[in-house]
Amino acid sequence: MAKAMSGQKPVTPSPDGLAASVKAAKTQGLPPVHLWNPPFCGDLDIRIAKDGSWSYLGSPITRIELVKLFSSILKKEKDKYFLVTPVEKVGITVEDAPFIAVDFNQDSGGEAQRLTFTTRVGDTAIAGPDHPIRIVFDTETDEPSPYILIRANLEARIDRKSFYRLVEIGTHHDGWFGVWSDGQFFPLISSDALKD
Repeated sequence: MAKAMSGQKPVTPSPDGLAASVKAAKTQGLPPVHLWNPPFCGDLDIRIAKDGSWSYLGSPITRIELVKLFSSILKKEKDKYFLVTPVEKVGITVEDAPFIAVDFNQDSGGEAQRLTFTTRVGDTAIAGPDHPIRIVFDTETDEPSPYILIRANLEARIDRKSFYRLVEIGTHHDGWFGVWSDGQFFPLISSDALKD
């Protein structure tokens, strides 16, 4: 619950209130959440599941435009996620990564290629120095989970079909198997591990 300012009643954050506040502040493109530092108003029971679906109070948020709106005001500070407007900041739960990369386009080939990823909510990012790809291996199953940095400390998990496509266009370089994009090589697995 938000703290009362002089003479005002405390305000309980709500999804509708957040949406209205964002619409009022939004111009073109993404809102400048990096410039907004409003007071923390508490946690809101919004959850982004591992599959990228959003829910509020346990019920799915099915309106894609609302999901896109909320994703545009998402901010990560240390290991916590918040929805931020010019006037309030509320904590939410993110089970894995806040976004899912559902596709990518390949421009050119070899070391000169550029891989442009698209998320479920319409963000795009060209893998490269500003948008690195990283792989995390599950300690129990050794299953790879690939991620790409989308914006301002926010990652997307690359979906399985897109990861398989990355493997198809991969190449060996300096003892690693991986992909090139925007002049940078991103290792996916050691070349030796592929031989085992």
